[in-house]
Amino acid sequence: MTEKLTFGLYLGCLIPHRYPGIEAAMRKLAPNLDIRLETLVGASCCPPPGVIRSFDQPTWLAIAARNLAIAEKLGVDMVTMCNGCYGSLREANEIFKEQPEKLKEANKILKDVGRQYNGNIEVYHIAEVLYRDIGVEKIRSIVKNPLKLNVAVHYGCHILRPSDHRGIDSSERPHFLDDLVEALGCKSIQYKDKMLCCGAGGALRTACLDVSLDMAREKLQNIHESGADCIVDICPFCHLQYDAGQVQIREKWGEYYGIPVLYYLQLLGLSMDYTPKEMGLHGNCHYVPINSILQKLG
Repeated sequence: MTEKLTFGLYLGCLIPHRYPGIEAAMRKLAPNLDIRLETLVGASCCPPPGVIRSFDQPTWLAIAARNLAIAEKLGVDMVTMCNGCYGSLREANEIFKEQPEKLKEANKILKDVGRQYNGNIEVYHIAEVLYRDIGVEKIRSIVKNPLKLNVAVHYGCHILRPSDHRGIDSSERPHFLDDLVEALGCKSIQYKDKMLCCGAGGALRTACLDVSLDMAREKLQNIHESGADCIVDICPFCHLQYDAGQVQIREKWGEYYGIPVLYYLQLLGLSMDYTPKEMGLHGNCHYVPINSILQKLG
């Protein structure tokens, strides 16, 4: 790569409010990946389609259009680090491109706040950028310290489905995150029900916490039995479910797995000899300690 890729970095809600370590890792690693990031000043919640679109699609589209307009004004495509934000903004953007009347309706609302969206940008997930634009071989070439960890990869739902609105990989048998993990010297291990939802999405964690945690419990048990050293994800909401969820499961059922949870960028940074502090790991793992990983890495 000779030219830097430039994106407007869309943070969403959970990363700045719960897991700022993920943002720290992104900003620290971007220069090594030939990525230039623009800050989307004034960006709001995406908003989540499972919560807002279900009740009021025009409101969902107007808020999404406002966020997209901020990136468009800077002349950059948008990159997210959250599966839910990616799904919401990408789908809204596709609606605007395919149904101009919806864009016109949204812009009528945006006019009141001095904004306008013209449909001239695209929305990407950072994992998509890493896999397609940076490439597995490039990532392998910048690894300084192969990690040799057994990793349980969790894709999450919204980066893969609905399949007719995605395209990074197969929605049933994806491999891009496995490939990205193994480029760091790790082994991506297979485990039972690997593609099972974490149980957090669609407001389930908020509305029916017991059901939500039971889904996470099943998956954590399968990961525990696989002998994984850690879970690696690409979505802060899935991250919250596996991180805070392990403590909540212990409180409810007396079962504790103690499996460290890392966002992929943090694992990448460790393989490049950045310190855990530089990758925001201690602030990122509020509930499950990362000591077992640090011991393995020496």
